[in-house]
Amino acid sequence: MEKELTHINAQGRAKMVDVSEKDVTVREARAAGRVRMRPETLERIQNGGIKKGDVLAVAQVAAVMAAKKTWEMIPMCHPLMLTGVDVSFFPEGQDRIRIEARVKTTGRTGVEMEALHAVSAAALTIYDMCKAVDRGMVIEAIGLLEKSGGKSGDYRRESLDERMSQP
Repeated sequence: MEKELTHINAQGRAKMVDVSEKDVTVREARAAGRVRMRPETLERIQNGGIKKGDVLAVAQVAAVMAAKKTWEMIPMCHPLMLTGVDVSFFPEGQDRIRIEARVKTTGRTGVEMEALHAVSAAALTIYDMCKAVDRGMVIEAIGLLEKSGGKSGDYRRESLDERMSQP
């Protein structure tokens, strides 16, 4: 079954969806992404060898700030009162860091964009802080892992590498 786009008005132009009739529910989303780099760069991040400072601490703050300000960057997003943002970093092998962000609210619309924006800001911050030693870093595989709450129900995939065909 094909779903209709809700962000388009009668004239075919973008609009912000009216959520005033939606139920207030607990909404949660988890997104992830990766930054691939040279092994020496990952080692320097882990050992505090980046001159700009603690890369992951700064990336964590950037992620939280981005989640809170998503509505200012993504035109059709609603301003939301977030009730929680948590960001974690996991080394993968010798040349990658996986970033995960979990965002929560109680409201009328979901927090998927906030979680994705948090991951994106963390990845960009890692790149910015490490570019002097590794300009070849690659930000990759940013995606939604799960969401819960709301009329559309729950969504879940196991990993960033799993391709989902469902909306």
